[in-house]
Amino acid sequence: MTSFDWEEYRRWLEQARHTLNSARRDLEARDYAWACFKAQQAGEYAVKGVLRGAGRLGAGHSILKLLRELEETGMSVSDMSAHARTLDRHYIPPRYPDAYPAGSPFEFYDEKTAHEAIEAAAVLIDFASKVSENVAGS
Repeated sequence: MTSFDWEEYRRWLEQARHTLNSARRDLEARDYAWACFKAQQAGEYAVKGVLRGAGRLGAGHSILKLLRELEETGMSVSDMSAHARTLDRHYIPPRYPDAYPAGSPFEFYDEKTAHEAIEAAAVLIDFASKVSENVAGS
């Protein structure tokens, strides 16, 4: 990789951290469905930040697919797939009542699920931060 767009990378990573903090506030308020969705968004922003820094668009919302695209740039995605899978499950269902055969999304989310999603997002944000360190060293 010849150059890395640090400004674009930082912009996305800052948004990832801000969104993760918002997810934590939703967890405290017991708004578990939104905490999970925001955790997904935070993880997505973190990975997209690295992709954008590397000059890639990073289209779509699947973090697992975004990690695969990141891997195509030659960067190691280590063991991030499990965290991506955890979060990808929370892109649509927390927001749409018709994502479930009956009931509303908030009925299907609990504190444990929100904690897992927030932890997965935190790991991806940490990963994104370390990837940038590796880019700086190359």
